[in-house]
Amino acid sequence: MTDTTNRITVTAALPYANGPLHIGHIAGAYLPADIFVRYQRQQQRDVIFMSGSDEHGAAIMLRAKKEGISPREIIDKYHKLNKETFERFGISFDMYHRTSEPIHHQTSQGFFTTLYDKGEFTEQESEQYYDEEYQQFLADRYITGTCPVCSHPEAYGDQCENCGSSLSPTDLINPKSTLSGKTPVLKPTKHWYLPLDKYQPWLEEWLLKGKQGKWKPNVYGQCSSWLKAGLQPRAMTRDLDWGVDVPLPNTEGKKLYVWLDAPIGYISATKQWALDNGKDWELYWKQQPSEADNARLIHFIGKDNIVFHCIIFPAILHTHGDYILPENVPANEFLNLEGRKLSTSRNWAVWLHEYLNELPDKQDELRYTLCSIMPETKDSEFTWKDYQAKNNNELVAILGNFVNRTLVLTQKYFDGVVPPRHELQPIDEAALRQLQEIPGRVAKAIENFNFREAAAHMIDLARTGNKYLADTEPWKVIKEDKARVETILNIGLQITASLSVISYPFLPFTSEKLQAMLNFQSTGWLTADANDLLATGHALEKPTLLFQKIEDEWVEQQVAKLHQEDPIDEEESETELLPMKEEITYDDFVKLDMRVATILTAEKVKKSKKLLKMTLDTGLDQRTVLSGIAQHYEPEAIIGKQVCVLVNLAPRKMMGIESQGMILMTEDPNGKLLFMQPEGEVSNGSGIS
Repeated sequence: MTDTTNRITVTAALPYANGPLHIGHIAGAYLPADIFVRYQRQQQRDVIFMSGSDEHGAAIMLRAKKEGISPREIIDKYHKLNKETFERFGISFDMYHRTSEPIHHQTSQGFFTTLYDKGEFTEQESEQYYDEEYQQFLADRYITGTCPVCSHPEAYGDQCENCGSSLSPTDLINPKSTLSGKTPVLKPTKHWYLPLDKYQPWLEEWLLKGKQGKWKPNVYGQCSSWLKAGLQPRAMTRDLDWGVDVPLPNTEGKKLYVWLDAPIGYISATKQWALDNGKDWELYWKQQPSEADNARLIHFIGKDNIVFHCIIFPAILHTHGDYILPENVPANEFLNLEGRKLSTSRNWAVWLHEYLNELPDKQDELRYTLCSIMPETKDSEFTWKDYQAKNNNELVAILGNFVNRTLVLTQKYFDGVVPPRHELQPIDEAALRQLQEIPGRVAKAIENFNFREAAAHMIDLARTGNKYLADTEPWKVIKEDKARVETILNIGLQITASLSVISYPFLPFTSEKLQAMLNFQSTGWLTADANDLLATGHALEKPTLLFQKIEDEWVEQQVAKLHQEDPIDEEESETELLPMKEEITYDDFVKLDMRVATILTAEKVKKSKKLLKMTLDTGLDQRTVLSGIAQHYEPEAIIGKQVCVLVNLAPRKMMGIESQGMILMTEDPNGKLLFMQPEGEVSNGSGIS
């Protein structure tokens, strides 16, 4: 059998098939998983990479009910869209499966039956929330309310996505049904519970002791908090119309809890892949006769899935008895967008399929940016200005510039043929040392799941090459010493060849272009530090530019597009308190000209769900201001109101209309926007200080 170091099972979280992918999904799980997998494949290791659409549970039903269509229509639409989007972006799954497939239902039911036959489940009747208007029990995600831990007003019945606390629906303060919007009632129902408290001693030994110092601190810390708080039994079934049937008699209307069946989706995906490719799926999931032959199991997820992958799923695998356990779960934190949290409901997101439609040949530019800001141990932020800076200052100015100069000079001086290397000078030896050392640094960082560091080391090799060319100045030396230039460009080409290898995990499309220009095909990572990948006399293809500079105008268009879809901007704050902004001086404050104005007219903006167009009397003039409050106020209801407005804000176009100011708003605990108003009537144009 193959040694354990050669067989690796990699999974990336199954996204719900109820909507498209955005960049937060990619930075959280799929890009780090893909980088790791591509690198391991370069090491000639036996790696499988599994994911798929999570097509069950309350989220799918909720979306289907809202749109008035069947769950099947929802999952078919978004499975196809997301699968194609992953492929276009270069995420290299071996199998992107579906939890609605029969093989998955059979596998999930098999797990339940095994645990049931072992007597692991406890059967309990309890009171659960019921929507009287819709006449159905409410799954956890059908209930929202105030989190008892952090007071976030939109926590779900199973988890608060603001603080990460695991909840039960009855923990919520002021619970509401997401179907009817009304307060649900409690009714008795029967379910099967997994006694997590029974497994706590084992989890403390395996996880708290066994993973200390080995797992990322953000992951280990969250798991430690859970275990220290004490685990409780958790229901593994739900009252639902859509999902995997509970495989017991007289259980009509009972489905497996989605967080029981979803992780099992990795296993059913592997089974399908094995059937399609004539492989043995058990080699990648089951314990082998010799422990040394067990595969390594690694889960890539976002932080909201930590408890399920680090506590509940391992407990299920351990209790089943035949399966390997995760070696590591390198979960990432959240990615924010342009100063705010990503919000799919508010359309505050960069949707990956839209990006690829607009920029079909710029996958690597986004991959590199997301890698360089990856939220590995704390939340990070994506901005279009930073995207531009990463592209222009690093991909274009460092990597692209070095490659282009090296190849163009080789074409110019030596007809595109690799020249020989002669006697080395200290500067040559220093460059070759970097060529020998940097691939090892990249490899070590990837193995430790430090992908930002790994990408930085990769760029460092291009930076080394740029400095080497700048210091040796072959364009000047060629006039006096052709042999010296042969050595310089030989070394430059060897660095370029190494870059074509070590860039592959991060920039697969660029790596392919670069190897095509070099007329070279890599044999794997083990040769990445070689200084003779390109033999003397090897013929190169004509070079083309790897990257294009991005102009300010394009960035402004992307920012405007984002605000066009959700033009709340600074007028609206998040429900939870934001951290205090950077300190300003009094001189900064007095630049703001805020005045009282009266709303003279108001109307909805065509083709926008959120924008109202208003005419304001500012005392200075009458002007048009747009505000994202259409879902909070009817136009007729606000005419005549006095409001506070920032009048010296630079005009900005939204939906083709120029907005000449910003109305000041706040948000109540329920998410409703409210005007900031004077206590009594004052003259229009009165200053605010």
